[in-house]
Amino acid sequence: MKKILSVLLLLALVMSMFAGCAAKVEAPVEEDVVIEEPAAETLVVGVSLPTQREERWVRDKVAMEAYAAEMGIELKVQVADADQAQQAQQVENLLTQGIDVLILAPHDASASAELIKKANAEGVKVISYDRLVTGTHLLDYYLSFDNEKVGALQGNYFVENAQPGNIMLFAGAPTDNNASLFFAGAMSVIQPKIDDGTYTVLGGSDFTQVATDNWVPANAQNRASNILTANPDATISGVLAPNDGTAGGIIEAFKAAKVVLPVITGQDSEIAAIKRIKGGDQSMTIFKDTRELAKAAIDMAISIYAGETVATNGLVDNGVFEVPSVLLEPKVVTQGNFQEMLINSGYIQESDLN
Repeated sequence: MKKILSVLLLLALVMSMFAGCAAKVEAPVEEDVVIEEPAAETLVVGVSLPTQREERWVRDKVAMEAYAAEMGIELKVQVADADQAQQAQQVENLLTQGIDVLILAPHDASASAELIKKANAEGVKVISYDRLVTGTHLLDYYLSFDNEKVGALQGNYFVENAQPGNIMLFAGAPTDNNASLFFAGAMSVIQPKIDDGTYTVLGGSDFTQVATDNWVPANAQNRASNILTANPDATISGVLAPNDGTAGGIIEAFKAAKVVLPVITGQDSEIAAIKRIKGGDQSMTIFKDTRELAKAAIDMAISIYAGETVATNGLVDNGVFEVPSVLLEPKVVTQGNFQEMLINSGYIQESDLN
Protein backbone atom coordinates (compact mmCIF):
# COMPACT_ATOMS: atom_id res chain seq x y z
CA MET A 1 0.00 0.00 0.00
CA LYS A 2 2.83 2.37 0.82
CA LYS A 3 4.41 1.72 -2.59
CA ILE A 4 1.07 2.32 -4.34
CA LEU A 5 0.52 5.58 -2.45
CA SER A 6 4.04 6.74 -3.33
CA VAL A 7 3.49 6.06 -7.04
CA LEU A 8 0.16 7.87 -7.02
CA LEU A 9 1.72 10.93 -5.31
CA LEU A 10 4.56 10.93 -7.84
CA LEU A 11 2.09 10.74 -10.74
CA ALA A 12 0.05 13.60 -9.27
CA LEU A 13 3.18 15.71 -8.93
CA VAL A 14 4.27 15.05 -12.54
CA MET A 15 0.81 15.84 -13.88
CA SER A 16 0.66 19.15 -12.01
CA MET A 17 4.03 20.10 -13.51
CA PHE A 18 2.81 19.34 -17.01
CA ALA A 19 -0.35 21.34 -16.34
CA GLY A 20 1.78 24.33 -15.26
CA CYS A 21 3.90 24.05 -18.40
CA ALA A 22 0.78 23.83 -20.53
CA ALA A 23 -0.58 26.98 -18.89
CA LYS A 24 2.61 28.79 -19.66
CA VAL A 25 2.62 27.67 -23.27
CA GLU A 26 -1.00 28.59 -23.83
CA ALA A 27 -0.74 32.10 -22.28
CA PRO A 28 -1.13 34.78 -25.02
CA VAL A 29 1.89 36.96 -25.66
CA GLU A 30 1.00 40.63 -25.54
CA GLU A 31 2.64 42.91 -28.13
CA ASP A 32 2.70 46.75 -28.34
CA VAL A 33 0.31 47.94 -31.05
CA VAL A 34 1.59 50.99 -33.02
CA ILE A 35 -1.19 53.19 -34.41
CA GLU A 36 0.10 55.40 -37.23
CA GLU A 37 -1.17 58.98 -37.27
CA PRO A 38 -2.44 60.18 -40.65
CA ALA A 39 0.14 62.38 -42.41
CA ALA A 40 -0.54 66.10 -42.03
CA GLU A 41 -1.66 67.77 -45.25
CA THR A 42 0.65 70.42 -46.70
CA LEU A 43 -0.79 73.81 -47.57
CA VAL A 44 -0.22 74.47 -51.28
CA VAL A 45 -0.20 78.14 -52.30
CA GLY A 46 -0.16 79.36 -55.89
CA VAL A 47 1.50 82.71 -56.61
CA SER A 48 1.13 84.67 -59.84
CA LEU A 49 3.42 87.69 -60.19
CA PRO A 50 3.21 90.19 -63.07
CA THR A 51 6.92 90.61 -63.76
CA GLN A 52 10.52 90.21 -62.62
CA ARG A 53 11.73 93.16 -64.71
CA GLU A 54 11.72 95.44 -61.68
CA GLU A 55 13.89 94.86 -58.63
CA ARG A 56 11.00 95.15 -56.20
CA TRP A 57 9.16 92.18 -57.77
CA VAL A 58 12.31 90.10 -57.57
CA ARG A 59 12.46 90.93 -53.86
CA ASP A 60 8.79 89.92 -53.39
CA LYS A 61 9.42 86.52 -54.94
CA VAL A 62 12.58 85.82 -52.92
CA ALA A 63 10.99 86.91 -49.64
CA MET A 64 7.83 84.89 -50.22
CA GLU A 65 9.75 81.73 -51.10
CA ALA A 66 12.00 82.05 -48.06
CA TYR A 67 9.12 82.53 -45.60
CA ALA A 68 7.01 79.76 -47.16
CA ALA A 69 9.95 77.34 -46.79
CA GLU A 70 10.34 78.39 -43.16
CA MET A 71 6.64 77.71 -42.52
CA GLY A 72 6.64 74.36 -44.34
CA ILE A 73 4.33 75.52 -47.11
CA GLU A 74 4.52 74.35 -50.72
CA LEU A 75 4.71 77.42 -52.95
CA LYS A 76 4.11 77.31 -56.70
CA VAL A 77 5.27 80.58 -58.29
CA GLN A 78 4.54 81.75 -61.83
CA VAL A 79 5.71 85.01 -63.46
CA ALA A 80 3.68 86.53 -66.30
CA ASP A 81 6.36 88.82 -67.77
CA ALA A 82 3.90 91.73 -68.18
CA ASP A 83 1.60 89.64 -70.39
CA GLN A 84 -2.05 89.27 -69.36
CA ALA A 85 -2.70 86.28 -71.64
CA GLN A 86 0.30 84.50 -70.15
CA GLN A 87 -0.84 85.30 -66.62
CA ALA A 88 -4.31 83.94 -67.35
CA GLN A 89 -2.83 80.67 -68.65
CA GLN A 90 -0.51 80.38 -65.65
CA VAL A 91 -3.33 80.93 -63.16
CA GLU A 92 -5.43 78.26 -64.87
CA ASN A 93 -2.48 75.86 -64.64
CA LEU A 94 -2.07 76.60 -60.94
CA LEU A 95 -5.76 75.87 -60.36
CA THR A 96 -5.49 72.51 -62.13
CA GLN A 97 -2.58 71.60 -59.82
CA GLY A 98 -4.88 71.70 -56.80
CA ILE A 99 -3.66 74.79 -54.97
CA ASP A 100 -5.47 75.74 -51.76
CA VAL A 101 -5.01 79.53 -51.93
CA LEU A 102 -4.06 81.87 -54.80
CA ILE A 103 -1.92 84.98 -54.27
CA LEU A 104 -2.43 87.09 -57.39
CA ALA A 105 -0.59 90.29 -58.32
CA PRO A 106 -2.48 91.19 -61.50
CA HIS A 107 -0.86 92.58 -64.62
CA ASP A 108 -4.20 93.99 -65.74
CA ALA A 109 -6.50 94.97 -62.89
CA SER A 110 -9.83 94.73 -64.71
CA ALA A 111 -9.04 91.77 -67.00
CA SER A 112 -8.00 89.73 -63.96
CA ALA A 113 -11.60 89.74 -62.69
CA GLU A 114 -12.10 86.69 -64.94
CA LEU A 115 -9.27 84.89 -63.09
CA ILE A 116 -11.00 85.55 -59.77
CA LYS A 117 -14.17 84.05 -61.22
CA LYS A 118 -12.32 80.87 -62.24
CA ALA A 119 -10.65 80.53 -58.84
CA ASN A 120 -13.98 81.01 -57.10
CA ALA A 121 -15.53 78.26 -59.23
CA GLU A 122 -12.77 75.92 -57.98
CA GLY A 123 -13.37 76.92 -54.36
CA VAL A 124 -9.96 78.64 -54.15
CA LYS A 125 -9.71 81.82 -52.08
CA VAL A 126 -7.77 84.70 -53.65
CA ILE A 127 -5.54 87.37 -52.12
CA SER A 128 -5.02 90.30 -54.49
CA TYR A 129 -1.35 91.03 -53.84
CA ASP A 130 -0.13 94.66 -53.89
CA ARG A 131 -2.23 95.41 -56.99
CA LEU A 132 -6.01 95.43 -56.64
CA VAL A 133 -8.19 93.36 -58.97
CA THR A 134 -11.14 95.52 -60.01
CA GLY A 135 -14.64 94.86 -61.31
CA THR A 136 -15.50 91.72 -59.33
CA HIS A 137 -17.43 90.97 -56.16
CA LEU A 138 -15.77 87.55 -55.81
CA LEU A 139 -12.37 88.76 -54.58
CA ASP A 140 -11.66 87.62 -51.02
CA TYR A 141 -8.88 89.91 -49.77
CA TYR A 142 -6.55 92.70 -50.82
CA LEU A 143 -3.03 93.03 -49.40
CA SER A 144 -0.90 96.08 -50.14
CA PHE A 145 0.44 99.29 -48.76
CA ASP A 146 -1.84 102.30 -48.40
CA ASN A 147 -1.36 103.38 -52.01
CA GLU A 148 -3.16 106.71 -51.89
CA LYS A 149 -0.95 107.50 -48.91
CA VAL A 150 2.10 106.55 -51.03
CA GLY A 151 1.03 109.21 -53.54
CA ALA A 152 0.28 111.72 -50.82
CA LEU A 153 3.77 111.21 -49.36
CA GLN A 154 5.24 111.87 -52.81
CA GLY A 155 3.02 114.92 -53.20
CA ASN A 156 3.92 116.34 -49.79
CA TYR A 157 7.63 115.99 -50.50
CA PHE A 158 7.12 117.58 -53.91
CA VAL A 159 5.35 120.74 -52.69
CA GLU A 160 7.75 121.13 -49.77
CA ASN A 161 10.83 121.00 -52.00
CA ALA A 162 9.96 122.03 -55.57
CA GLN A 163 10.13 125.77 -56.05
CA PRO A 164 7.30 127.63 -57.82
CA GLY A 165 7.55 127.27 -61.60
CA ASN A 166 7.19 124.67 -64.33
CA ILE A 167 6.61 121.04 -63.45
CA MET A 168 6.07 117.68 -65.19
CA LEU A 169 3.68 114.97 -64.08
CA PHE A 170 4.05 111.24 -64.71
CA ALA A 171 1.94 108.25 -63.65
CA GLY A 172 2.28 104.48 -63.86
CA ALA A 173 0.68 101.91 -66.15
CA PRO A 174 -2.99 102.55 -67.03
CA THR A 175 -3.68 98.80 -66.58
CA ASP A 176 -2.48 98.94 -62.94
CA ASN A 177 -5.13 100.20 -60.52
CA ASN A 178 -2.36 101.20 -58.11
CA ALA A 179 -1.07 103.74 -60.63
CA SER A 180 -4.31 105.69 -60.46
CA LEU A 181 -4.24 105.52 -56.65
CA PHE A 182 -0.66 106.82 -56.50
CA PHE A 183 -1.52 109.65 -58.87
CA ALA A 184 -4.73 110.56 -57.04
CA GLY A 185 -2.89 110.69 -53.72
CA ALA A 186 -0.12 112.89 -55.13
CA MET A 187 -2.50 115.21 -56.94
CA SER A 188 -4.58 115.71 -53.79
CA VAL A 189 -1.57 117.71 -52.58
CA ILE A 190 -0.16 119.11 -55.84
CA GLN A 191 -3.40 120.15 -57.59
CA PRO A 192 -4.16 123.01 -55.17
CA LYS A 193 -0.70 124.43 -55.96
CA ILE A 194 -1.49 124.21 -59.67
CA ASP A 195 -4.85 125.89 -59.13
CA ASP A 196 -3.34 128.81 -57.22
CA GLY A 197 -0.65 129.39 -59.86
CA THR A 198 2.32 128.12 -57.86
CA TYR A 199 3.03 125.49 -60.52
CA THR A 200 2.56 125.43 -64.29
CA VAL A 201 2.23 121.95 -65.78
CA LEU A 202 4.08 121.14 -69.00
CA GLY A 203 2.95 118.14 -71.05
CA GLY A 204 -0.49 117.54 -69.56
CA SER A 205 -1.98 116.73 -66.18
CA ASP A 206 -4.77 114.24 -66.89
CA PHE A 207 -4.01 110.65 -65.86
CA THR A 208 -4.49 109.33 -69.39
CA GLN A 209 -2.00 111.93 -70.67
CA VAL A 210 0.70 111.21 -68.10
CA ALA A 211 0.42 107.40 -67.75
CA THR A 212 3.48 105.25 -68.59
CA ASP A 213 2.68 102.03 -70.46
CA ASN A 214 3.79 98.94 -68.51
CA TRP A 215 5.84 101.16 -66.18
CA VAL A 216 8.66 100.97 -68.77
CA PRO A 217 11.43 103.50 -67.95
CA ALA A 218 12.17 104.07 -71.65
CA ASN A 219 8.57 105.22 -72.18
CA ALA A 220 8.93 107.80 -69.40
CA GLN A 221 12.31 108.85 -70.76
CA ASN A 222 10.88 109.41 -74.25
CA ARG A 223 7.99 111.49 -72.95
CA ALA A 224 10.29 113.61 -70.77
CA SER A 225 12.58 114.20 -73.78
CA ASN A 226 9.62 115.30 -75.89
CA ILE A 227 8.45 117.77 -73.25
CA LEU A 228 11.95 119.23 -72.88
CA THR A 229 12.28 119.55 -76.66
CA ALA A 230 8.91 121.30 -76.88
CA ASN A 231 9.88 123.74 -74.11
CA PRO A 232 13.57 124.50 -74.72
CA ASP A 233 13.62 127.69 -72.65
CA ALA A 234 11.61 126.42 -69.69
CA THR A 235 13.21 125.82 -66.31
CA ILE A 236 11.72 122.75 -64.62
CA SER A 237 11.44 122.89 -60.84
CA GLY A 238 9.94 119.46 -60.20
CA VAL A 239 8.93 116.13 -61.73
CA LEU A 240 6.39 113.78 -60.17
CA ALA A 241 7.73 110.32 -61.09
CA PRO A 242 5.56 107.43 -59.85
CA ASN A 243 8.36 104.92 -59.20
CA ASP A 244 12.13 104.49 -59.28
CA GLY A 245 12.20 102.95 -62.74
CA THR A 246 10.42 105.87 -64.38
CA ALA A 247 12.48 108.31 -62.30
CA GLY A 248 15.64 106.75 -63.73
CA GLY A 249 14.39 107.18 -67.29
CA ILE A 250 13.37 110.79 -66.68
CA ILE A 251 16.77 111.59 -65.16
CA GLU A 252 18.46 110.20 -68.28
CA ALA A 253 16.30 112.47 -70.44
CA PHE A 254 17.35 115.54 -68.44
CA LYS A 255 21.01 114.57 -68.59
CA ALA A 256 20.83 113.98 -72.34
CA ALA A 257 19.26 117.43 -72.77
CA LYS A 258 21.93 118.89 -70.46
CA VAL A 259 19.25 120.40 -68.27
CA VAL A 260 19.69 120.96 -64.52
CA LEU A 261 17.96 118.19 -62.60
CA PRO A 262 14.85 119.30 -60.67
CA VAL A 263 13.18 117.69 -57.65
CA ILE A 264 12.29 114.15 -58.78
CA THR A 265 10.21 111.70 -56.76
CA GLY A 266 10.21 107.89 -56.83
CA GLN A 267 8.98 104.71 -55.18
CA ASP A 268 10.23 101.19 -54.32
CA SER A 269 13.68 101.96 -52.84
CA GLU A 270 15.55 100.15 -55.59
CA ILE A 271 19.33 99.99 -55.23
CA ALA A 272 19.82 102.06 -58.40
CA ALA A 273 17.52 104.73 -56.98
CA ILE A 274 19.34 104.83 -53.64
CA LYS A 275 22.59 105.32 -55.54
CA ARG A 276 20.97 108.26 -57.35
CA ILE A 277 19.63 109.67 -54.08
CA LYS A 278 23.04 109.29 -52.46
CA GLY A 279 24.60 111.12 -55.42
CA GLY A 280 21.96 113.84 -55.52
CA ASP A 281 20.28 112.98 -58.85
CA GLN A 282 17.00 111.64 -57.44
CA SER A 283 15.35 113.46 -54.54
CA MET A 284 13.38 110.76 -52.72
CA THR A 285 11.73 107.36 -52.92
CA ILE A 286 9.06 105.48 -51.00
CA PHE A 287 10.07 102.46 -48.94
CA LYS A 288 7.56 99.61 -49.05
CA ASP A 289 9.18 96.73 -47.21
CA THR A 290 8.53 93.71 -49.44
CA ARG A 291 9.73 91.43 -46.65
CA GLU A 292 6.72 92.47 -44.58
CA LEU A 293 4.36 92.26 -47.55
CA ALA A 294 5.50 88.75 -48.53
CA LYS A 295 5.27 87.51 -44.94
CA ALA A 296 1.79 88.97 -44.54
CA ALA A 297 0.64 87.20 -47.73
CA ILE A 298 1.77 83.79 -46.47
CA ASP A 299 0.29 84.43 -43.02
CA MET A 300 -3.03 85.33 -44.63
CA ALA A 301 -2.94 82.12 -46.71
CA ILE A 302 -2.32 80.08 -43.56
CA SER A 303 -5.30 81.69 -41.81
CA ILE A 304 -7.56 81.11 -44.83
CA TYR A 305 -6.53 77.45 -45.05
CA ALA A 306 -7.20 76.98 -41.32
CA GLY A 307 -10.68 78.46 -41.70
CA GLU A 308 -9.79 81.44 -39.53
CA THR A 309 -10.91 85.02 -40.02
CA VAL A 310 -8.15 87.16 -41.51
CA ALA A 311 -7.51 90.28 -39.44
CA THR A 312 -7.96 93.25 -41.80
CA ASN A 313 -7.47 96.96 -41.19
CA GLY A 314 -9.25 98.59 -44.09
CA LEU A 315 -11.70 98.45 -46.98
CA VAL A 316 -10.70 99.39 -50.53
CA ASP A 317 -13.24 100.00 -53.31
CA ASN A 318 -12.55 97.92 -56.42
CA GLY A 319 -15.40 99.48 -58.38
CA VAL A 320 -17.91 96.82 -57.34
CA PHE A 321 -17.55 96.51 -53.58
CA GLU A 322 -15.22 97.41 -50.73
CA VAL A 323 -12.68 94.62 -50.48
CA PRO A 324 -11.52 93.57 -46.98
CA SER A 325 -7.92 94.73 -46.94
CA VAL A 326 -4.65 94.51 -45.05
CA LEU A 327 -2.74 97.76 -45.63
CA LEU A 328 0.87 98.27 -44.52
CA GLU A 329 2.58 101.61 -43.90
CA PRO A 330 4.84 103.22 -46.55
CA LYS A 331 7.77 105.46 -45.56
CA VAL A 332 9.70 108.30 -47.19
CA VAL A 333 13.41 107.75 -47.93
CA THR A 334 15.76 110.63 -48.63
CA GLN A 335 19.48 111.34 -48.70
CA GLY A 336 19.25 112.05 -44.98
CA ASN A 337 17.71 108.78 -43.80
CA PHE A 338 18.46 106.01 -46.34
CA GLN A 339 21.22 104.63 -44.09
CA GLU A 340 18.83 104.16 -41.16
CA MET A 341 15.81 103.07 -43.20
CA LEU A 342 17.40 100.64 -45.63
CA ILE A 343 20.92 99.65 -44.63
CA ASN A 344 20.53 99.45 -40.87
CA SER A 345 17.31 97.46 -41.32
CA GLY A 346 19.11 94.96 -43.58
CA TYR A 347 16.91 95.66 -46.61
CA ILE A 348 20.00 96.44 -48.67
CA GLN A 349 23.72 96.15 -47.96
CA GLU A 350 26.06 99.11 -47.86
CA SER A 351 28.25 97.28 -50.37
CA ASP A 352 25.31 97.38 -52.83
CA LEU A 353 25.79 101.12 -53.13
CA ASN A 354 29.46 101.02 -54.11
